[in-house]
Amino acid sequence: MTNTPTLAGKTLLMSGGSRGIGLAIALRAAADGANVAMLAKTDQPHPRLEGTIHTAAAAIREAGGGALAVIGDVREDADIARAVDATVAEFGGIDIVVNNASVIDLSQSEALAEKKYDLMQDVNVRGTFMLSRAAIPALRQAENPHILSLSPPVNLRPHWLGAHTGYTLAKYGMTLATLGFAAEFADAGIAANTLWPRTTIATAAVQNVIGGDRLMAASRTPEIYVDAAYRVLTRDARERTGQTLIVEDVLAEDGITDLSGYAAVPGTPDEALFPDIFLDEAEPETQTTGAS
Repeated sequence: MTNTPTLAGKTLLMSGGSRGIGLAIALRAAADGANVAMLAKTDQPHPRLEGTIHTAAAAIREAGGGALAVIGDVREDADIARAVDATVAEFGGIDIVVNNASVIDLSQSEALAEKKYDLMQDVNVRGTFMLSRAAIPALRQAENPHILSLSPPVNLRPHWLGAHTGYTLAKYGMTLATLGFAAEFADAGIAANTLWPRTTIATAAVQNVIGGDRLMAASRTPEIYVDAAYRVLTRDARERTGQTLIVEDVLAEDGITDLSGYAAVPGTPDEALFPDIFLDEAEPETQTTGAS
């Protein structure tokens, strides 16, 4: 009889996590009895978005885990240092870093505001690098240390490079930082991987920024991301690192190929779901030249 790996007793440090995919991953870890520390800015309710760092922490505790709400900004080095120190002080260490915080703006380059470009770079790229780096000393002491970034494979086809260059740079930067950590800290046994879905996920970003109700109905639930992330984070860190993983492929490794239960609208066939960006499967059929 083999022991099924769990996250029981593990400590996760997550950027963001007040809602959406990050909170869903946190709640799944909490169900195992894991501790979750969140570095997030959402101290007060947002007029259009549900949840704050405080409601997230309460939900994590209710799910069976330990929770630490660190109000701060992943763009601020002092806040990152405070989050790492507080997590180690509260829970005794850090086993997993989840780079969840991300800013999205799909504007074309000429229309993209300079401040929004800077914000995407600061949160997505710099935040991923600095939070992961700050946690390295603690991760070195962990039994099964992981860094997981919610970012896509680096697809250099012209269609994706030109689709929304500012956002593409920011998301690819998250991925490159993660792959760099995988190579740099391989000898320390610290796994660093990225994870990205083939279809859009029903989150506030999809609802409010990308496609509204129509796209939400053609998406999968955050639980598919959660189930894949759980499998990545419970695997032996030395078995897989430096990979840009796809959610559906991770599930297929365990024989899970019927994904109908993840449809945001039950009964929606797979072919009716909206493909996410950065993957060739999502390239429009009208794209013939490979240029955007």
